[in-house]
Amino acid sequence: MGIDEAGRGPVLGPMTYGAAYWSMNDDEAIKKLGYDDSKALSEDKREKLYKGIMAEQRIGWVLRVLGARELSARMLRRAPHSLNAISHAAAAEMIRHALGRAVALTHVYVDTVGDPDNYARALRREFPGIGFTVAKKADSLYKTVSAASICAKVVRDRALARWRYREPGVFAGDAAARAYGSGYPGDARCSAWLRSHVDTIFGFPDVARFSWSTARDLLEAAAAKVEWEEEEEGDVQGGFGGPQGAPKLDAFFTRSGQAPRTQYFKRARIERTYAF
Repeated sequence: MGIDEAGRGPVLGPMTYGAAYWSMNDDEAIKKLGYDDSKALSEDKREKLYKGIMAEQRIGWVLRVLGARELSARMLRRAPHSLNAISHAAAAEMIRHALGRAVALTHVYVDTVGDPDNYARALRREFPGIGFTVAKKADSLYKTVSAASICAKVVRDRALARWRYREPGVFAGDAAARAYGSGYPGDARCSAWLRSHVDTIFGFPDVARFSWSTARDLLEAAAAKVEWEEEEEGDVQGGFGGPQGAPKLDAFFTRSGQAPRTQYFKRARIERTYAF
């Protein structure tokens, strides 16, 4: 099996992971089909090879599409997931999927994300009994990774070209809605699209990755300022010798019919009114 991704760097669109696998008995024959690093192929050549992979009975494949919404949510959470961690999890998920379909994986080749040695050790711990080769430029060294890179690249490009916005009525029938080029921050069309489609309240449509610095900087400059209330460290105190910030035991109980009030309402001196 080979694993590779497409769309790690763009601010727009999904990051797509692809995996391709075939029997060792078919390896020599399939190597002659012309698979190569997707970045070294023309768009027409990639499309042709992709269609061939989909039609080839000897080749199995897995795709994991991580949309911009998912990436933003995972990277902007209170305990954020790094892009490397998300990438590693996607690769492991595809391996588990293949194993779940009774594919007898003997060796997996992976285009590296982060330190290749650490990545390989983590994979070996999670999947004992399978050999792993994690290497830079694996998409140009191993044909299974080349095939995976073609799948990932074509699917990402198609998704971006045919993007359907989740926001009701947003950009319906507007050709300019997809005039964002490659989606990479360095693409002038992408930068222009971001500047012209930032909303002062809602930010960007769901094709954008809010966690990317390009998007954050534009929101900081053009969107409405928001201050979020948060608990102060001194609002709760430890009990039973617990650490500062740990709630007292009685904090878990309230009188019947009495809902606890947040610190925001207490500090703002907002009271309940039962009669007008």
